[in-house]
Amino acid sequence: MRFEFVSIERPCPGVATVAFDRGDGLNAMSMQLARELTAAANQLYDDLDTHAVVLVGRGKGFCAGRDLRDAEIAARSQAGMLRRRHLGGDGWRLCQAWERLEQFTVATVERFAVGGGLAFALATDWRILGQSAHFRAPEVALGLSMSWGSIPRLVNLVGPARAKQVLLMADDPVSAGQALAWGLAQDVVADGEAEAAAVRWAAKVAAMPPVPARMTKKTINAYANALGDLAVHMDTEEVILTEHTGDHAEAVEAFLTRRKPRFQGA
Repeated sequence: MRFEFVSIERPCPGVATVAFDRGDGLNAMSMQLARELTAAANQLYDDLDTHAVVLVGRGKGFCAGRDLRDAEIAARSQAGMLRRRHLGGDGWRLCQAWERLEQFTVATVERFAVGGGLAFALATDWRILGQSAHFRAPEVALGLSMSWGSIPRLVNLVGPARAKQVLLMADDPVSAGQALAWGLAQDVVADGEAEAAAVRWAAKVAAMPPVPARMTKKTINAYANALGDLAVHMDTEEVILTEHTGDHAEAVEAFLTRRKPRFQGA
């Protein structure tokens, strides 16, 4: 597959860098970008010479979440339910493709990882942040449910109370310092240095014996995610449901008109 927004680089032996850049400064997740990043992960799955992968969102930040202006996403809402359900699972397939990699994966977050950007970063093994970076999950505030299989991953990292704080205090960003203290990040470095730091982490893992390293990762993931699919097996359907609610329409209208939303459970 030829990529428009994604490139695969080799910064040092045993390490691959997967960089993505929409050219919009926000790296909003369009359906095309999700497909390209999924294909990149699938390509790396059979690469036995790569033992660690660094994921980099280039531009002004890691990823601002779903591209609400994406024509494909708009067209999806007009499709029949069978096709809409399939297309609505593109984010879930993206995160699954990255989570199943046997190579260790490190996401580098500069400035922001919001919504789908946070969900995508959670599918990697480690996250390294620039000191001014933050995470935020605005879905509930927009009348939507959090999807892409991300809730079990978040709970595994920060516990149930912190996960509720991240998702239900949806307008409050999680700073780099908080992310490090809560276990969402493995390291915080100076702004602009996250990618270089991630390559150093990746190189250390790549120097380990690859067979036990891959076995160790696979066993840890199997234990941590044993009930994950059971817990979120319908999260795509939940998003499709909440997209049809009055509260979601109210949230979008309030956002566009810069007023406080009035939710009614409709």
